[in-house]
Amino acid sequence: MPRQRLADLLRGGDQRSIGKADQIAKLILSESKRFAELLKCLWDEDPVVRMRAADAAEKITVRRPELLKPHKQQLLGLLDEAEQIELRWHLALMVPRLSLSEAERARAAAALQRYLEDRSSIVKTFALQGLADLAQQDANLRGSVRRTLEESLRTGSAAMKARARKLLKELQN
Repeated sequence: MPRQRLADLLRGGDQRSIGKADQIAKLILSESKRFAELLKCLWDEDPVVRMRAADAAEKITVRRPELLKPHKQQLLGLLDEAEQIELRWHLALMVPRLSLSEAERARAAAALQRYLEDRSSIVKTFALQGLADLAQQDANLRGSVRRTLEESLRTGSAAMKARARKLLKELQN
């Protein structure tokens, strides 16, 4: 029996469901050669496929961030261009897991700063997390990220304020 394409496994239903994203994450953790196929789904024409692929990829890269390495330039480009809320929030968490040069970190930080203007509180909250993750790797970003977190404490949603409090403590350590 031929193996099924990941995009086909991710299709169906609506964006309120993660579908088979967890199963696909488990599959790819055992068959990491298929990670590239999963990442191609981030550009699928179907927003449900894109969302679920991003969810699975984010879960995988918590444990295996090195899988992102060959896809760095494409992910940085997608971080800049993504409009879909679900794609943005997963990219905000994944991109800081890459080994980035100083210029690439600055590019990622600029994109995440733009995400703070998103209409979605989830995107904004995960953008704060991504910025803090980048600042942990780059002392040059710490001052501006700290100011962004302090501003979020004053003006952000409840989720943003809670995350900003946690991240400010982590940045001080």
